[in-house]
Amino acid sequence: MQDGRLLLCLEQEEWKVSEFIVTSPLHQAYAGTPTMALPGCLVRLSQVQEWHIHRTGLQKIPSFISLFSNLLVLDLSRNGVTEIPKDIGSLTQLRELLLSYNKVRLVPEELGDCESLERLELAVNRELDRLPDKLSQLRRLVRVDLSMNAFGTIPPCLLRMPALEWLDMAGNRLCSLPQDIHRMQKLRALWLQRNMLETVPESVGRMSRLDTLVLSGNRLSDIPPVMEEMDNLRFVNFRDNPLTLEMADAADEEEEEEREMFGREFMLTYIQEARKRALDEAN
Repeated sequence: MQDGRLLLCLEQEEWKVSEFIVTSPLHQAYAGTPTMALPGCLVRLSQVQEWHIHRTGLQKIPSFISLFSNLLVLDLSRNGVTEIPKDIGSLTQLRELLLSYNKVRLVPEELGDCESLERLELAVNRELDRLPDKLSQLRRLVRVDLSMNAFGTIPPCLLRMPALEWLDMAGNRLCSLPQDIHRMQKLRALWLQRNMLETVPESVGRMSRLDTLVLSGNRLSDIPPVMEEMDNLRFVNFRDNPLTLEMADAADEEEEEEREMFGREFMLTYIQEARKRALDEAN
C-alpha cells in the first residue's frame, strides 16, 4: 500500500504485493521455447491499482488485464513485451501506460478508449512507427514519449490531442514536420533531436505556449525568421546542424560557450545576421 493505493511490484522475478511477498519461479513450462508469462492467479488481485513490473523478460500482457477495472498505472518498462492487447481499452480509469524499453511494434486502436490516460511512454521500442488515429480521442493525454523508435513523421493523432503539453520524438526518422504543427496549441516542450529534419515550418511560430524546443543533431540549414517572435520560447537548441551561417567565426571560445548555454540568444543573433546579410546581398 502506498499513498492509499494497492500496488503490485515485480522486479527480476520477485513478487511484491502490498506487505506480503510470494517468491515464485515465473518461467512457465511450455513444450517449446520458454516464455515469460504472468500466472492466472493474479486475477484474485483485481483491486490492485498500480502494476510496476520491470526487468522480468515479460513478453505478453495477459488478456485478463481487463479485469483490473481500478487500474491507474500500468508500468511494464524494460521487459520484452511485443504487443499491447485490445483488452487494454477496458481500462477506462488508467492514467499512465509506461511501456518503454520493450519490443512493441503496433499500438491497438482500442487504446483510444482509455479516456483517463494522461501519460503514455513508448520510448525505445525500436520498430514502432505509427499510432492509430483513434488515439486522438485521448482528451486528457498530457505527456507522450515516443523517442528512439522508427517514426518517419509526427503521428496525425497527436495534432488533435487538446491537452498535450510534452512530446518527445528524439531519435526517430523524422524528415519533415507537419505544416499544421501549430494545432498542438497547448504544447510546452517538443524534443526532436537526432532526427533528419532539413527545415522547420513557419507555422511553428504560432505555437504560443511552446517554451522548450530541442532540434540538435538534425540537418537544418537555416532558422525560420518567424521564430524571432516566439517570446515564450525560453530554451531552444540548434547544436550540431549544418546551418548556413557560421556564427562562431566572430566569437571567442567564452562567447561561443555562452551561446550554446543560451540557445535562444544564438537563435536571435542568427536570424538578425541572416537578415542583415540578405539585405547586403540585395544591395
